[in-house]
Amino acid sequence: MHAMPSAFKTVAIVGKYQTQGMAEPLAGIAAFLKAGGFTPLIEAETAANIGLGGYATASIESLGEAADLAVVVGGDGTMLSVARLLAPYEVPLVGVNQGRLGFMTDIALKDTHKALGAILAGEYDAEDRHILRGTVTRNGVTQLDTLALNDVVVSRGAIGGMIELTVNVDGRFVYNQRADGLIIATPTGSTAYSLSANGPILHPHQPAIVLVPVAPHALTNRPIVLSDRCEVEMTLTRGRDAGAHFDGQAHCSLQDRDKIFVRRSQHAIRFLHPRGYDYFRMLREKLHWSALPPADAAPPG
Repeated sequence: MHAMPSAFKTVAIVGKYQTQGMAEPLAGIAAFLKAGGFTPLIEAETAANIGLGGYATASIESLGEAADLAVVVGGDGTMLSVARLLAPYEVPLVGVNQGRLGFMTDIALKDTHKALGAILAGEYDAEDRHILRGTVTRNGVTQLDTLALNDVVVSRGAIGGMIELTVNVDGRFVYNQRADGLIIATPTGSTAYSLSANGPILHPHQPAIVLVPVAPHALTNRPIVLSDRCEVEMTLTRGRDAGAHFDGQAHCSLQDRDKIFVRRSQHAIRFLHPRGYDYFRMLREKLHWSALPPADAAPPG
């Protein structure tokens, strides 16, 4: 790659270093960037764990302050973790898939240099995804305040039965929920846990969130789509060993009468995709969405 003018000068690299065989592609990306006149900045734990020397390193927080762009190599879980941490710094993210589905890490590993070269040259489609801010309080005292790109989940514990929640939206009573849990998902998270609990798929540009009960006691209790400008307040009225989970990565144990507030964050995540990115194609490829059974498939029964 030849040196080229670009809006991106310092490019952070973060990898799922626990994955076998990750060292070579990460080193290749760093060398590719350096050869193109860019400054690679390697996340410190990534560099230490794969033995990648010869490049500047920084903590994830420092990456946010210094980088113009971040390349994340791993699966969607890795991207969720990095996105939550970098959201306050408004650093655009590029995802290289080294996992299973790859909704957010949409560049195939074999196409990394070609796709990254085009993006660095300004040939990309940008997509902003809104995120949630979740706050857990106990007797008015904050226990946890964090971000979630996919979802906030209040759920039963391993040894407890159903939990009971009182749910309000913008100060108005919605229902008393008795279920295994309740998912509040963004459009990004609508293809994750929410989908497996029979929630709807929300287009990423839809300004909405969805409330999805998990195994509700009342079979008439169905998912509901709300404006993303709403604030959801949940009060745990009964729930032994219950917990609040944010993207499945940040957790808070709950006690009866604890409150969980969920609202749209002021921050957003910007993903940069190779030119021609198509969300519906992604659904078809990753989820086999709308796929018909083979013509020669045996009929049921």
